[in-house]
Amino acid sequence: MEYKEEDYLNIAGLQHFAFCRRQWALAYIEMQWDENLRTVEGHILHENAHNPFSAEKRGKLLISRGMAVYSRKLGVSGICDVVEFHASPKGVPIFGQDGKWLPVPVEYKRGVPKENAADRLQLCCQAICLEEMLVCGRILKAYFVLW
Repeated sequence: MEYKEEDYLNIAGLQHFAFCRRQWALAYIEMQWDENLRTVEGHILHENAHNPFSAEKRGKLLISRGMAVYSRKLGVSGICDVVEFHASPKGVPIFGQDGKWLPVPVEYKRGVPKENAADRLQLCCQAICLEEMLVCGRILKAYFVLW
């Protein structure tokens, strides 16, 4: 089954739902969201990570920021903070680049890791989206960067 784009769930919303259903309902259903010190800090820290016009190449590493991802099979979409593409003969071709590349999603989080799996759910969804979009089989790794 494939979902229609207008029915896609937001990956960050799934993370919020898994973390706290009440918080999710207030933000996504009631549209009640108040910024606080932590959320403002998070927005500021993510400004560079989410800049879709900032891409760079460091030798055998391509870095894409603010990359939109989706999965028609799961019916989800979202934005990856960073996707690193590592040069590898086991990778996939990337338009405009020579060679083959393995994608590695990177998610930035503030503070300490959550005790539940909410953040891992978000990163896993991003990896599945990349696999489907790039037709690359299995993502070998994905990781968090804690601020």
